[in-house]
Amino acid sequence: MGKYLSSKEVRSKETRKFKSKYLKGKTSFQIIKKVFKYAKPYRHFMILTFVFDLLSAVAELLVPIFMGKAIGSAIGPGNVDFKAITIYSLIMLGCVLLASLFNALGTLCINSYNYKATYRIRDLLFKKINSLPLSYIDTTSHGDLLSRMINDIDVMTDGFLESFAALISGIMTIIGTLVSMLILNIPLALIIIILTPLSVLVSLYIVNKSKKYFKMEVQTQGDLSGYLEEYIAGERVVKAFNHEPESIEKFSKINDAYYKTGEKSQFFSNLSMPTTRFINGIVYGVVGLFGALQALRGNIDVSIISTFLSYANSFGRPFNEISSNISDIQSAFAAAGRVFNILEEPDEISDENLPELLHCNGEVSLKNVEFSYVPKVKLIQNLNLEVKQGMKVAIVGPTGCGKSTIINLLMRFYDVNNGSISVSGNNIKEITRSSLRNKYGMVLQETWLFNATIRENIAYGNPNISLDEVIEAAKLTGIHEFIEKMPQKYNTMVIEGGSNLSQGEKQLMCIARIMLLKPPMLILDEATSNIDTRTEMNIQKAFNTIMEGRTSFIVAHRLSTITNADVILVMNKGNIIEQGTHEELISKKGFYANLYNSQFVKV
Repeated sequence: MGKYLSSKEVRSKETRKFKSKYLKGKTSFQIIKKVFKYAKPYRHFMILTFVFDLLSAVAELLVPIFMGKAIGSAIGPGNVDFKAITIYSLIMLGCVLLASLFNALGTLCINSYNYKATYRIRDLLFKKINSLPLSYIDTTSHGDLLSRMINDIDVMTDGFLESFAALISGIMTIIGTLVSMLILNIPLALIIIILTPLSVLVSLYIVNKSKKYFKMEVQTQGDLSGYLEEYIAGERVVKAFNHEPESIEKFSKINDAYYKTGEKSQFFSNLSMPTTRFINGIVYGVVGLFGALQALRGNIDVSIISTFLSYANSFGRPFNEISSNISDIQSAFAAAGRVFNILEEPDEISDENLPELLHCNGEVSLKNVEFSYVPKVKLIQNLNLEVKQGMKVAIVGPTGCGKSTIINLLMRFYDVNNGSISVSGNNIKEITRSSLRNKYGMVLQETWLFNATIRENIAYGNPNISLDEVIEAAKLTGIHEFIEKMPQKYNTMVIEGGSNLSQGEKQLMCIARIMLLKPPMLILDEATSNIDTRTEMNIQKAFNTIMEGRTSFIVAHRLSTITNADVILVMNKGNIIEQGTHEELISKKGFYANLYNSQFVKV
């Protein structure tokens, strides 16, 4: 047998294997199609955007025509026609105002389209995270998940939706300008048509060069978010161990990698704008020179040259805008892969059509249970256990032996590989997860409080419960007096994560929360580990009261707290190596006896 790994080590080792490579094998068209699929309910905003952009493009195309006519009326043969100049100028002004109005309406529509699509995708992603198996959450950086939820969705929708609207608008401008130029003068039109698209070739070259850097930039951003989330959560530990220099060094390495990838991606993408503008400048100069020569020969009117110079800018502007959006589009592709990584992950096996567990007497049966986080690394093997109603089952053993894994299996956070677990004669795979979990009251070693009042935190499992019942639960846990000393008592706000409370106070609140539910079964996973000995004695009395007649599973390191358990399961390396009452196990003078006595050895 190979080296034994604890459950946490196994999950950490396998983190990368749980991350699918969505972009692999996907064409650009497939990715863009999927983005627009999620934005489909709001397509009417995109249609309106196209309509307003078309009207804006038509109005803009009319401006050079009337400007040329105004110039022709000023410098043509004979007297200056002030009346014609005035009329053409007013028409031109009207076209400019209409173009601005339609452009503003188009911008309003595309913004609505973008924000609503972003809202929907973010909402779907959050719901998706709630439907994923716990194994995915356990093996993915939480900071990276936050980065995908917030940053990557914004980057994706901005890059694709807004850039797509700009692309369509640009195409309409190009087509309209092209038709107008061919009507006015074919030779000048051909010069613009031949030279201007050179900017597209330059842009395509830059795209290929910068693609990998944008992908690296978004990935490194996720690493940076993950590290920051980890550091902020553990800042007290960092300071306690004087680990600030090492933390700063690690952050600097990730930040440096982010800087370098960002610098390279932006360098290549920013080349497109000056390059395309240079090409457009050449086109403008050639049109002016050729038009002037033609005018001197009498082959073209000066007003036409003025119109064409305006069209040269109009024809080249969409290419410039598309080039300027290259960096956004490249980032959007990389961000889309990270977002769809989650959206395309397989959901937790559905239990929609399964019956609910309506009645529970607290009997639990584990038969030939086998489980491992990774197939090649064995953990729980051939576990058999019969728990009768009201029994107190203690699970003890060294760190990483699989104690919490059994809790994960009982709650069906993970499914067994082989064997079965039954509650009140019902295989837990054949009932809904929610109805199973409703039958358990769970207090973990890791506390979790949210940004709300103390009352709301204690009543988390049953928001409609009365204040008197909340107070009674707080009294049972010995936290009532502490709450009464708070500024607003039970209406005092708890800062996110409970940072304005001590670790013991947070644990007591979590215990009070579970006491309100009075479920048929209890799971206490190191529930008193953060409480002083005196408080623990009071809590144990409260636990003894609440556990009366209820099946209880108690994970404990402090063995003095489980001496009255009906059965103690002693685990080591994923196996139950001893089983019995406290007295029976002590008399065996085996692993448990050594473990128990080691806690009272005088040094």
